[in-house]
Amino acid sequence: MTKRRKTNKIKGQKLTNRQLQYELLKILRKNPKKRYNPKQLIKKMKVQNNKDAVQYALDKLVETKKVVHLGDYKYKFETRTNGQSPAASGKNRQTLTGRVDMTRLGSAYIIIDDQDQDVHVAARYMNGALNGDIVKIRSWFPRGRRKPEGEVIEVIERSQAHFMGTYWEYPKYSLVTPDGPIPMDILIEKTNNKGAKDGEKVVVKVTDWPSGKQQNPIGIITSVLGKAGSSDIEMKSILVNTGFQLDFPEEVEQESEAIPLDIPDQEIERRRDMREVLTFTIDPDTAKDFDDALSFRKLENGNTEVGVHIADVTHYVKENSPLDKEAFDRSTSVYLVDRVLPMLPEKLSNGVCSLRPNEDKLVFSAVFEFNKNTQIVNRWFGKAVIHSDRRFTYGEAQEVLEGNSKELSEELLELNRIAKLLKKRRFKHGSINFETDEVKFKLAEDGTPIDVYIKERKDAHMLIEDFMLLANREVAAFINKKAGILQKEIPFVYRIHDQPDLEKAAEIARFAAEFGFEMDVSSPEALARSYNKMQKAAEQDHALKLLQPLAIRTMAKAEYSTENIGHYGLGFDFYSHFTSPIRRYSDVLAHRLLEVNLEDNTFLANKMELEEQCKHISRQERKAVEAERESIKYKQVEFIEKHVGEEFDGVVSGFSDRGLFVELAGNHCEGMVNFNTMEEAFEIDDSRLYILGKRSGVRIKMGDAVRVKILDADLTRRRIDMGWINLIEK
Repeated sequence: MTKRRKTNKIKGQKLTNRQLQYELLKILRKNPKKRYNPKQLIKKMKVQNNKDAVQYALDKLVETKKVVHLGDYKYKFETRTNGQSPAASGKNRQTLTGRVDMTRLGSAYIIIDDQDQDVHVAARYMNGALNGDIVKIRSWFPRGRRKPEGEVIEVIERSQAHFMGTYWEYPKYSLVTPDGPIPMDILIEKTNNKGAKDGEKVVVKVTDWPSGKQQNPIGIITSVLGKAGSSDIEMKSILVNTGFQLDFPEEVEQESEAIPLDIPDQEIERRRDMREVLTFTIDPDTAKDFDDALSFRKLENGNTEVGVHIADVTHYVKENSPLDKEAFDRSTSVYLVDRVLPMLPEKLSNGVCSLRPNEDKLVFSAVFEFNKNTQIVNRWFGKAVIHSDRRFTYGEAQEVLEGNSKELSEELLELNRIAKLLKKRRFKHGSINFETDEVKFKLAEDGTPIDVYIKERKDAHMLIEDFMLLANREVAAFINKKAGILQKEIPFVYRIHDQPDLEKAAEIARFAAEFGFEMDVSSPEALARSYNKMQKAAEQDHALKLLQPLAIRTMAKAEYSTENIGHYGLGFDFYSHFTSPIRRYSDVLAHRLLEVNLEDNTFLANKMELEEQCKHISRQERKAVEAERESIKYKQVEFIEKHVGEEFDGVVSGFSDRGLFVELAGNHCEGMVNFNTMEEAFEIDDSRLYILGKRSGVRIKMGDAVRVKILDADLTRRRIDMGWINLIEK
């Protein structure tokens, strides 16, 4: 009896991405100890798909943690001795609770409160836990190591329930393959698919997470967005997959719509009436939510009064209402390149609360009286009603400051003089200039980018910034002064920034020395002065400009806390966020706590509960920053997609084991030049600040000007591939 030869059913065919993933996994699983590159796998499968399609399928398998990338690709295979985790052979085993901080490779660090060391958990021991989840872990110290390892044994609280993905329908069931970060398909009952069709992008809410033998989460589809591929869907995907819901719950919308537009006379009577005082807003051209305004007048005693007026959100958003709970859950508005996902429904953010011109508006005000030496001699905090006389864009206000317009020129010029003096004093007391280039896009009507540029910051921007900093500082100082008088702590929401780790700063100083710039890292104060000197020097030296973001990353992150340690970066002993309650929930809390502690009133909030709120707001802020960065990356690749094959000048911005990063001149898009596109082999110096040609000895360092060619712009991976042309001689 002869054996029947197996036929290759896929030979010569062009497979879908799902089929490719299946076939690739089959090959890799069959040979778990071997490694393959995409070319070898195409040859082994004998399919018509090109290398790019196979590469994309492999990337998806890596994302879902079924395959590992170790130069080439191999099946993710591991064994456990007698079914036990390594904890069995470790020491000092203990059970802990913490929050997941996941890496791009799927492993994570579990952040444990009141514990110096985070616990590392390998991807294979995550057991379905996702970034931001509160988990219970088993922790141990592997033999011979000083850093703890762990394994997730229970997910206590999920940080995210909604995910973006692609809907697939089968005869007996349906599922959604998430774009990320959840590494498993979500099962959908067909009665809960909201009419989605095969291959459409959807938003799914997980209603039942895996437990016991159940391997996949179960969910319901909440939104059907249509076929994949559009920029609009990609932006929505970024929002959903960083943990933000696209729509407000129905009960929140209903509560918002029920808010009256008119201000009752009795409400005006209980407030300071400042409607007759000259008041105006200065905002970006496209702004709709005007949450701050300035008032200006000369007093009879010759002093100057400046009012910082902030939208009175807490008058409309009542504590513990559905609207308030939703605002807290979101904690922040999210600003992507082409849209804003607001913290509050549009009726509030762009309507009732927005300080629009020629309308009476309710505000929470900080009013300052400056004497002739520009010293603050009086402060007043309280609820007021204003009437904005003029809405300036930044451009219009700048025209006045530059002498090209006479409209309210006396008032704006005086405000600008005061703002510059406030800034000068701030830097004298240790404030650090954190200004880095902010990438902006000019968009076509369909949202596609037609130009990329760096936002120019002028006096009009800094005028507003310095008065907002003043109000934020003075509010925090007021609470601390009152606490000192009462001799008891008044729990409050502070914006804090810890002093830097001087060892990390010393590492940056070594880098800077390579470029001929000396830093003093002997103390936090000396370091602040060095950072400011670097900022000035970077205006002439592009390499130092590239080093600035690295320097900033070595510093602590600003966050919210009830424990006031001051704000190192601003050089303030006391600082809060008070000036943007339409888009930040921290400011909503600050308004509530300030109001109940004005005049003879004293209210001591539950500090432990307030601290938990601060932690949540800080986490949401980090998610919003991540979403903004992802949208910028996407739009940069979308812009460069139209320029594949063209050549550009740029500067070397960094190095990796595979190649060098180049930031293009003019549009500031960054991509990678793979070493295999260069004329000779290079090796990276240990400092990772330059590479050396093995044959020629040519030295290419960060900041060097180069010429490159755009080879590919991959929107799926948000990656720009460049080819080397030459080093531009100085």
